[in-house]
Parts: sequence; structure tokens; C-alpha cells
Amino acid sequence: MAKRVKEEAEENELLVSYERGEWQSVDKVREEVERYQAYAAAMLETNRQVSVTLPLTDFEKVQEKASEAGMPYQALIAEIVHQFVTGNMTEQPAAAQ
Repeated sequence: MAKRVKEEAEENELLVSYERGEWQSVDKVREEVERYQAYAAAMLETNRQVSVTLPLTDFEKVQEKASEAGMPYQALIAEIVHQFVTGNMTEQPAAAQ
């Protein structure tokens, strides 16, 4: 029953979004669907799941930063790792105390 309530809430959210005019038609729908299917397939093929244990305070800070950025904390952690391994992470000077 709880699953159906969640589905109804999601359906209502989609309906409200549609009624606000937030949806736009796209040209060549079939090509767009195929393009996004290819993205999804590539992501499933290339991503690997890892398990990392973090101190609670670090985890809470990551969740807070992710919330501020409007993204899931897992995506933020993945972005941080990506920036580090590609050499794009820059060190910030410590804040003056």
C-alpha cells in the first residue's frame, strides 16, 4: 500500500509539472530515446560500485555539501573521486582562523 501512495505522489508531481508547462516536445523523439538508452547502457557498462566506510562526521558533511549542490551524496563522492584521479582537484588554502 505504501508503494502505491508513493507512486501516486510521483504521478501527481509529474501532472503538476506538466500543467505548469514545464514539459517541451522534442524533435525526432525516437532518436532522442535511442540516444538516452545508449547513455544508460554505457553508464551501466562502465561504472563499478564500491563500498567505502567514512567517519560519521565526514559522511554528514558530504551529505550537507551534496544537498547544497542539489545532488545525491553518491554523485558528489563520485565527482570528487573523478576530479582527484584526473588531476583536476585543486587544493584550497586553509581558512584563516
